Amino acid sequence: MPVVATERYGSLESWKYQLKDGVMERERESGNGGTTGKTIIGVFKSVFLPQGYPESVSGDYLQYQFWDTLQAFASSLSGTLATQASLRGVGVGNQEATVAAATITWLLRVFIVCYGIIGYVNACAVFLRLVADVLNDIAMFMEILAPNFPTCFTLIVCSAGIFKSIVGVAGGATRAALTLHQARRDNMADISAKDGSQETLVNLAGLLVSLILIPLVTDNPLLTFVLFFLFTILHLCANYKAVRSVVMETLNEARLAIVLHQYLRDGRVLGPLEANHKEPVFLEFRRTVPIKLGVRLGELIYTSEDLNLAMKNNHKPFLIGVKRGSVCVCLGPDASVCDEIRAVCQAVCLCTVLHPVSPLEGALKQLSMSHNHWELVHESHKLMDQIFHPFLKALEVAGWQTSRTLLDWNEWRVEWKKKSS
Repeated sequence: MPVVATERYGSLESWKYQLKDGVMERERESGNGGTTGKTIIGVFKSVFLPQGYPESVSGDYLQYQFWDTLQAFASSLSGTLATQASLRGVGVGNQEATVAAATITWLLRVFIVCYGIIGYVNACAVFLRLVADVLNDIAMFMEILAPNFPTCFTLIVCSAGIFKSIVGVAGGATRAALTLHQARRDNMADISAKDGSQETLVNLAGLLVSLILIPLVTDNPLLTFVLFFLFTILHLCANYKAVRSVVMETLNEARLAIVLHQYLRDGRVLGPLEANHKEPVFLEFRRTVPIKLGVRLGELIYTSEDLNLAMKNNHKPFLIGVKRGSVCVCLGPDASVCDEIRAVCQAVCLCTVLHPVSPLEGALKQLSMSHNHWELVHESHKLMDQIFHPFLKALEVAGWQTSRTLLDWNEWRVEWKKKSS
């Protein structure tokens, strides 16, 4: 019988329609046996994976979610050990402890945690995901230690609570950025919902294992510490693998600097996979020249001569210069995303010349021959005029998104007028 039409539901199922005696018949294609939507695998995918998986998500989705699930499971077990220690510290199981004393201690801890969350939201932006999880492990370790120091118990658990509030804010912020990266069909809501389902499943598994662990670790501090360190090692290793598995196609300052340096070295533009693998996960302690993006005009321009020098050879909607050991960029209100990328590329070149970490080559070596900071800025404008458009085109060919970035611009926008001659 001739196949009239076929239909497919993501990668979950596919059907073919055939004409038989003038009647349209529907038949599941081979290799997908079972009842529609009622197989165990089908139900699992519909509950825990985004609709249209794998086409509707980024290519690194499954690998990241595997490691993220593993770290969440390890963290859940560590959290159980910490909670058990905290309850013992407030008097659970101690006949001499009063209900009132235990309640006051626990409420004070909750108050400090809430206060820490409010303060942190107002004071900080985004921490690295890995740093946040290290803080979380430190907080749980403090909670496990706390019962051994009764006089300082409240102080220790309150300090641990502040660390956990930082982790909560940082985790929420990084999760939002990753969800935006993973969504390929404007399906952030669906991905967030399925992430919640996965988290619930992990917490349930952690709860079941915890029911086995608690009787073993009760009144056994040594076993508690051994298991905690094992779970912590698993947690941190899984976190590192999760962070390393992410391949972001949007440019931040670090990835843009890596790609630009490679391009200036040999004319090759690294793809997202190569650049992400080269991006440092941990903080680098070597001295570098800071880049300040979107600064106020007063941080860059002190005199009318500074303004004239900043506008020389510059026809772009941003001003750039070197002041007080930093490369400062003032952005105009009409600047496009391409202008922002160009400004950061120019700032990266200036930083490299001002504080080289390796011998300069090619265009950067020529740039380093400038006699003062403003001459260096003027020559960098000429360099960008030569290389930026080919570089931008090569970025798009290599698979980078140039319609939006993750560059950390401040909100100041500056309008200026060039003096008529």
